[in-house]
Formats: sequence, structure tokens, C-alpha cells
Amino acid sequence: MDELAETAINRIEKVFGLYPGYRRAHARGKSYRAIFTATGSANQLTTAPHFQQGESSAFVRFSHFSPDPTWADAMSPVKGMAVQFRLPNGEATNIVGVTSPIFFAKTPEIFTEMLGVVKSFKKGKPSLKELAGLLADYPESGAMIDNIRKMQAPASFATGQYHSIHAFYFINQEGQRQPVKYLWEPEEGVETLSPLDAVALPVGFFEADIEDRIAKGPVNFRLDIILGEPGDPTDDPTKEWPENRKKITIGYLAITEEAPEADQIVFDPTLMTKGIECSEDRILNFRHDAYRISHQRRIAET
Repeated sequence: MDELAETAINRIEKVFGLYPGYRRAHARGKSYRAIFTATGSANQLTTAPHFQQGESSAFVRFSHFSPDPTWADAMSPVKGMAVQFRLPNGEATNIVGVTSPIFFAKTPEIFTEMLGVVKSFKKGKPSLKELAGLLADYPESGAMIDNIRKMQAPASFATGQYHSIHAFYFINQEGQRQPVKYLWEPEEGVETLSPLDAVALPVGFFEADIEDRIAKGPVNFRLDIILGEPGDPTDDPTKEWPENRKKITIGYLAITEEAPEADQIVFDPTLMTKGIECSEDRILNFRHDAYRISHQRRIAET
């Protein structure tokens, strides 16, 4: 897996360019301090300490998906929201979300192979001819590619709906496992931009907007979990679960102030605490090595 992750990072650098000191994905972003308040409604499903009733401190990083920090905001319609919870025992655990409910590759091998195929991403978007070729060669990626084609960027980092994409397992005191997916819902409501409005935005609009909002008061999100049922795929991030799955609100996040020191955090989605486990999703587990390699290179450059 190390060798495959190394190849994937090398190909990201080749396709998008090398920008020393930046993350190899979601290169441009801003970090903040936050307070998470658990409702206690998950305490029958997991022993995770931050999901029992009460408060935890957290760091949040909003970002644009592109590995190229010079891309215009509109060229990165997928936005990211990564949250690291700081636990009382000194541990940390993460939830990494994006404004797309699915990923474009089912396995690390397909992900790495696709990076070797797509050449025009460096210009902002792949050509329609390349998209057609990808659909033919990687049919399981069709849903994500179609999603990108019609996706509208959120009007603000504060009005995006952020999906964990991957499934996880909650473990309760009896050792029972419940598959879940995370969903961050903006308390201000979901608001998106038309393509024309998005194109008119200056570079850095999203960062300036979230700074202005937080200067006036906390930016708030609700954390829901989606409960998987038998037959729902826990190993395939290219597939959504049915819309009728039960949701439970397990906490609220209040983002309060800028935290530049959090820019060095590695928001590894596999960093778990007791009471939560990664699913069998190979892309999820592959991200651990990819994030580690990206971080090592970034630190060496700075």
C-alpha cells in the first residue's frame, strides 16, 4: 500500500503541478477553532467519548479540493471541511467531509490508474472526451463524474453540506457494530451558486467570506449520522446509501475563531478513537498512507 500511495502522490504532482509547502490535495484552505457539543443521542451506539453528552474542543479546516492552490474558487466546486476533535485523554480523532456524497474510484488501484489517464485536469476541468473515455473504462466512476458535471459550489464554506463519503462502524459497550456515515449540515441552510455566479468570484472569496462571518459570531453546523442497514455497501465510496435511511443528530459544532496553528494538522480520516472503527473501504484505508506521504513531503519542503 505504501508503494501504491507513493505512486498516487507522484501522479498528483505530475498532473496538477508541484507546490512546495502545500498539501497534495485540498491545498488552499483556512483553519479555525471550534466547540463541539454532543447531544448524547449516540451513546447507545458508540462509546466514543466526544459523542457522549457534553463539550469537546475541535479544529476545523475549510478547503478547496484542488492540489493547485492557484486555481480560481469556481474551478474547485468540491469544498472540504475537516474536523479534528481533541479528547480529554489527549487523543484526537477526525471527520473529513466534502460537498460531494460519493468518490470517483472504488479501489486505490483504480484511483491511481485514473490519475495516470487524466491529463487536462491541470487546466481546471477534464475535457468531455476524457470524461467519456473514463466512463467507458471505469463505469463505477460514472456517478461521480456525472455529479461533478452538474455540481454547484456552495455559496460559502458556511453553507455547504459536507459528507464523509466513507462508512464507519460505531461500537457500543456490548461490542455491537452499527455502520454509519457522517453528514455536516449548515445551520444557516444549504446555499449554492449558479455556474455564472461562481465564475465571477475572485480568488480567495470563500476565505474572506468565512472570516467575515466568524467576525460577527460563530458559524454553526449540525452533525448527523446516517444509519446503514443490511445490504448497504460499506466498502464502496462510489455508491450512496438509499435516501430513506434513518438520520440521528448527534451534536452541534460552533466555529469561533481563526487557528493558524491548525494548518499543520494532518486530518487523516482513519484516525479513530475507541468506539469507532474504519470500514472495509479500501480507499478509506489507503488515505492513511497517502496523507502520511503528503505530510512528510510538505514538512521537508518547509
